[in-house]
Amino acid sequence: MASRYFLLSAGLLALVFTAALASDSSPLQDFCVADASSQVVVNGLACKDPKTVQANDFSASGLHMAGNTSNPVGSKVTPLTAAQIPGLNTLGISLARIDYAPSGINPPHTHPRASEILLVLKGSLEVGFVTSSPDNRQITKVLQKGDVFVFPVGLIHYQKNVGNGNAIAIAALSSQNPGVITIANAVFGSKPDIASDILVKAFQVDKNVITNVQSKF
Repeated sequence: MASRYFLLSAGLLALVFTAALASDSSPLQDFCVADASSQVVVNGLACKDPKTVQANDFSASGLHMAGNTSNPVGSKVTPLTAAQIPGLNTLGISLARIDYAPSGINPPHTHPRASEILLVLKGSLEVGFVTSSPDNRQITKVLQKGDVFVFPVGLIHYQKNVGNGNAIAIAALSSQNPGVITIANAVFGSKPDIASDILVKAFQVDKNVITNVQSKF
């Protein structure tokens, strides 16, 4: 009986520890409003003196304004992280508005530090993510206004506007600084370039194809 209790306790402890690693650390005070002028390097952002904190530290405006989608991918992400709202520092959450032109995409990307939940406010979006190796299974769905979809932390995901007009979505993320790695930019636009012979073998294409793609980034 004791051994079973020990195993159960160990299992629960492992679950709690895993959940704790799934998002930013919990705050140790009411708030830690980011001090953008601080030169102190910490895992996050240094705190202002609480006596100097104002309501504006916890607020932002302008999210009602459409983003400029006149770019090659036809989308614009407007983030609200601790960089835009200092009061988000240590709270483990952030937000973004995403605008999509007709046929516009939010290209395949990943957030290394956050899961994401996406709410469609306008239009129709095809969304999807790919599971990790060895399965590499694509899980995809077409969303309409009011629909919600979840992208698990670290997995490559994307959205595409499949409606006739513009589309808008709001994304909530489980980190004050979720980070973003856009796959094409990272692979073909790194500085310095990833050696072409590596990419030729990785993608199984001719070197001229790699050189041409790299030139676009």
